[in-house]
Amino acid sequence: MAPKNLKTLSNQCYHHLTTKALFLIIPSLIFAAIINVNHLYNDSLTTTAAILSLCILLSYFLRPRKVYLVDFACYRHDPAFSTHRDAITEKMSTLLNPESLSFTTKVIERSGAGEETFVYGLRDFPPKSSFACAREEAEIVLCGAVDDLMAKTGVEAAQIGVVVVNITTFNPVPSLSAMIVNRYKLREDVLTYNLGGMGCSASLIAVDLAKRLLQVQSNSYALIVSLESSTSSYYLGHDKSKLLANCLFRMGGAALLLSNRRSDRHISKYELSHTIRTHRGADDRSYKCVFQEADKEGALGITISKDLPSVAGEALKANITSLGPLVLPISEKLTFLATLIGRRFLNMRGLAPYVPDFKAAFEHFCIHAGGKAVLDAVETSLKLRAWDMEPSRMTLYRYCNTSSSSVWYQLAYAEAKGRVRRGDRVWQLGFGSGFKCASGVWRALRTIPPNEVDNPWLQVIDQFPISLPN
Repeated sequence: MAPKNLKTLSNQCYHHLTTKALFLIIPSLIFAAIINVNHLYNDSLTTTAAILSLCILLSYFLRPRKVYLVDFACYRHDPAFSTHRDAITEKMSTLLNPESLSFTTKVIERSGAGEETFVYGLRDFPPKSSFACAREEAEIVLCGAVDDLMAKTGVEAAQIGVVVVNITTFNPVPSLSAMIVNRYKLREDVLTYNLGGMGCSASLIAVDLAKRLLQVQSNSYALIVSLESSTSSYYLGHDKSKLLANCLFRMGGAALLLSNRRSDRHISKYELSHTIRTHRGADDRSYKCVFQEADKEGALGITISKDLPSVAGEALKANITSLGPLVLPISEKLTFLATLIGRRFLNMRGLAPYVPDFKAAFEHFCIHAGGKAVLDAVETSLKLRAWDMEPSRMTLYRYCNTSSSSVWYQLAYAEAKGRVRRGDRVWQLGFGSGFKCASGVWRALRTIPPNEVDNPWLQVIDQFPISLPN
């Protein structure tokens, strides 16, 4: 073994010993007591009872803490930011040549987004300072979502022990997590994290990180804010692979409050069941399929490769391979196993691969609204119904691609429709640069009636679903 690997191993052992010291000391003391009791009384029954007590105590100490989603809030867009797609293309026409403008127009029309969307800073486009404009947009979205969440939950700033903010292309100094600490006057020992460059799967990655932190911090709340500032990454060149980002991404964000406090179970909406992360970054094609770089003229933009659909499909397959055994009923597992054995070991090549029916595992699907092509591919791959895809398609139609926060607008849609019942299982699925695929599985702790819902869909929910062209 190389010295570097030995050093890594020794560091891991040291970390394990120091973080698990309590769990190592207590069982050692109990075991010593058992040996002493057995020596004094030579009583096998007493020894058995002591060992059983030790096992119970260990299972109590080592059990994972349950994590609850107390509530969440999606940013409510100011009507002043509502913009018709024609206004967007008109602004673009002053910067793009006819060929690039024609390409942009076609992509927007075929993206699955509606004619009205929400854009920040379009009146003064292109902004004199994209950085200043991006900071303003981020502050508006971040504070709007967190203010609503605080009002909904009634949580006090002093109770928040963890803050995780995720945003892909805009990372100012101080960070956006510091902006939250400053605005809401959080305590000095709050654990703050700012995740950047992780793409549209980052909200579920933030949930996974917060879950892990809540395993070691007792009786605490974690605040997660997922947003994007599209004005920070407008591409002003003519490379078609980079113009796609201008067409797809729009203003939006969400804030959520997680808790590991048992007393919060009865007021929480959901319990977190699983988080599954798949990272395909070791593969060069996956790593490069969404890549920020300058074009030949030096204009910075995000290249979206033609390989993206196949890369996303591979990442999805790997992710659901890990998720399936955790959530699928036994009948689906056995059918999948029988098909696998037949194809791999019995040379039954004519037997088609079996795609498990995830509708047997989940009542609600929140698939990242990356674009019509993404949703079509997932719908076909997982054999979902139009009803299953409705929250994702309607979110794409009304809000376009709000990056990682889109899965929360989708869950808000399901709540506003009165679809969420106690015991229902929700699957949130996100894709992101790197290339990553992340899943979050939730279980509804109570039925959520529409009259209790307070979210951006509330005033317009009766207008949906809208019939979309093929």
